[in-house]
Amino acid sequence: MLQRNLMRKLLSPEYSIIPRLIANFSQRTPQSEIIPQISHRWRRSLNTTSSRCSSSSRGVNWDNFGIWDNRIEEPILLQQSIKHGIPIPKISVGRIGKDSLIGRRAENEDRICIKELHPNLLYVGIFDGHAGSMAVDYVHHNLEFHLNFWLEREHDLQIVLKNAFEDLNNKLTRYLYFHYPEAEYENSGSTATVSLLRNGNELVLANLGDSRAILCRNGKAKRLTDDHDPEYNTAEKERIKAAGGSFTWNSLGKPLVNSVLTMTRSFGDVTLKRYGVIATPETRSLEVKHGRDSFLVFCTDGVHFVMNDQEMCDSISLCHNPQEAASFICDQALQFGSEDNASVIVVPLGQWGRDNGPTLIHSLRWQGRSRA
Repeated sequence: MLQRNLMRKLLSPEYSIIPRLIANFSQRTPQSEIIPQISHRWRRSLNTTSSRCSSSSRGVNWDNFGIWDNRIEEPILLQQSIKHGIPIPKISVGRIGKDSLIGRRAENEDRICIKELHPNLLYVGIFDGHAGSMAVDYVHHNLEFHLNFWLEREHDLQIVLKNAFEDLNNKLTRYLYFHYPEAEYENSGSTATVSLLRNGNELVLANLGDSRAILCRNGKAKRLTDDHDPEYNTAEKERIKAAGGSFTWNSLGKPLVNSVLTMTRSFGDVTLKRYGVIATPETRSLEVKHGRDSFLVFCTDGVHFVMNDQEMCDSISLCHNPQEAASFICDQALQFGSEDNASVIVVPLGQWGRDNGPTLIHSLRWQGRSRA
């Protein structure tokens, strides 16, 4: 639109810039060279004007979008870009990096799900099972159905996620009761950190347990979810006590609900539901700012137990693509001494590839541990 208006202005009789340029050039330039020079100078002037207008009106420098640099090529969501006045990329499923390592455990109970539920609606979820994989497998395979069910009936994505989580937990409880009544499955459960990205910039998250979602904005880590850990979350601890639950501490100093569970919200854990362990997720909605946001990170506790949020962001910024980044974080977690399953999802955003340097803290920590 800006280029079209400038073109009309250049060609209008009121300004008549091009005829005057031709007249000036013809006095000292051969006729065959006039049009190429005018065309070159006009394009250069137009590009400069467009850049100034864009940056001054909205503070956007088009050359800073790493996702359109040589790192990752993604299509633009045209309608959303026009609506918001800035380029908004379509995040493709194939561009998202993921990895999961069993670590020192006998079984990998982590699960990852990445799907496009509808055009321009991306579903990303990470799940960490405990006491066997029965519950986490059920959640992993069936959450998509409940999300689609509520998407047909509700526009608010936070309500969609809340209803889908609660319905799924009710179905899981009945499933375990009728098909697996043995005592060994009573404590089978799962965490969940799930996001829905609509139209490239509307991000809604829901989480249960201690799996985590982190946003890298302007090179700094911004945690998007709260761990449901009674050690740090007073409100969660008080709810458990009010429901008649109790706490003990394991060998690592972590509090356990009724000597069993390290978190206060989860799927499954049927015997603990009466003691305040709920499956109602905490939800959050925010706008993705592709001019400042580099990527999203989803990880299980096997990763963030040994790496803090900023270290993950710094390490990912060193990588060339999201798949390399996810694998690197998992490997790094095991090298730093994690004994749990380690799973990571890396979702590239508009500034992917721009912040590519580690902090001094990251460098010193890596150097110290590599020498140990």
